[in-house]
Amino acid sequence: MTVTEKAAYLKGLMAGLNLNSDSNESKLFTAIADLLEDISISVQDLEEITGDLGEELDDLSADLTDLEDEVYGEDDECHCHDEPGYEVTCPTCGEVLYVDDSVIDDGTMNCPSCGEELEFDLSGLDENEEENKEDK
Repeated sequence: MTVTEKAAYLKGLMAGLNLNSDSNESKLFTAIADLLEDISISVQDLEEITGDLGEELDDLSADLTDLEDEVYGEDDECHCHDEPGYEVTCPTCGEVLYVDDSVIDDGTMNCPSCGEELEFDLSGLDENEEENKEDK
């Protein structure tokens, strides 16, 4: 039974009670029944609107998927690791970035998510490689 049907049922029950229409109780019950009827109509309208919005959202989602397939191809696999490069994590926002040698050679870049300037200093890596070779 829907909310609108329940409100109509309550109005019918009230009519069946044969209350004195001039009594305060009858006026109160009539006002409550009218309010419930108005609320039930509003709820029914909201349910219809919500259903329509859900359908539109589904359509938009399907259109977006089609557009993504058109732009990026239908392959869902990430190819971000196919190219040589480095994985860098921004210390400010935690965004994982994939950079190539040219960015590392430049020495700096701005994080696309938060704008933080990231600096790359590889001078210590050469020393660590030499120490590792000596240890062997």
